[in-house]
Amino acid sequence: AGSLMTTKLSQPQSTLAKSLTSTSTNAPYFKALESTEMPPYVTNCPSNGLCSRLPPDCMTCNTNYSCVYGKTATFDCKVKPHVHCVDENNHEQENFTINMTCQFCWQLATSDYVCTNSTNCMTVSCPRQRYNATCTVRDHIHCLGNRVFPKMLYCNWTGGYKWSTALALSITLGGFGADRFYLGQWREGLGKLFSFGGLGIWTLIDVLLIGVGYVGPADGSLYI
Repeated sequence: AGSLMTTKLSQPQSTLAKSLTSTSTNAPYFKALESTEMPPYVTNCPSNGLCSRLPPDCMTCNTNYSCVYGKTATFDCKVKPHVHCVDENNHEQENFTINMTCQFCWQLATSDYVCTNSTNCMTVSCPRQRYNATCTVRDHIHCLGNRVFPKMLYCNWTGGYKWSTALALSITLGGFGADRFYLGQWREGLGKLFSFGGLGIWTLIDVLLIGVGYVGPADGSLYI
C-alpha cells in the first residue's frame, strides 16, 4: 500500500516537473521571437545611408529648446533599434550629431511641410476665406515641437477651369452666355442668352470682369 501511494503521488509531481521544464525551455524561444519583430518605423529608414540624412522617426535626439531662435543649433542624436547607418567615411555608427535651424515646426517655410487641402471653401470670396488644415513636416526636415500641427490657410484649389478659355468664350460667344455656362453659372448664362447679352452691354462688362479675374468658376475655385 505504501508503494502504491508513493507511485500515485509521484505522477503529479513528474507532470508538474515536465510543465515547469517545458515552460522554462519555451520562455527564451518566445523572447527570441519578440526580439526579432521589426518596429514599424524601420520601413521608413534607409539602410546603410548617412546617419545625418535619416528621417526624424529613425532617431532620438536630445532636443535643446533653449537654443537661439533662427540660429544653427547642434543636437546629439542616436539611431533607434534595428536602424543601421554610416558616417561620411562609411563607418557604421549609432551616435551622431545633426545641425538644424532653431525653430518650431509650425514656423517652417511652406515648402518644408505638406498640408491637407479643402474644396469646401470659396477661393474668390472677398475677403478670401481660410480653412483649418493639418500640416505634416517633410521627412528630411528637422524642427522643434510636433511634426504634425494645425494651420489656418487661404483657400487655394482649382476645379480645372482655365482663365484663357473663359476669356476667349466671353469675347467670341459672350452674347450667348457661353462664358457663364462654361464657368457653371447657369442662371446668368440663360439670362445672357435670352437677352442677347444684355443688348451687348452685359457682354462687354463680362469681358472686363473675366479679364481681371473678378468673375470666376461657380464652385469657388481658382483658374488654372
